[in-house]
Amino acid sequence: MPMPIVESIKRFLQSPNGRKATEHGKRLAADPRNRERAKSLFARKRP
Repeated sequence: MPMPIVESIKRFLQSPNGRKATEHGKRLAADPRNRERAKSLFARKRP
């Protein structure tokens, strides 16, 4: 039986590559310029 998607994600996040990706995402999210870009992107996508 195939592994459910949530279990696959959990296993990835606990792996060394998953932890590395999480830390990279946190660094990007901490940058004020990236936050502003994300805000404007989501503002355009909302109806």
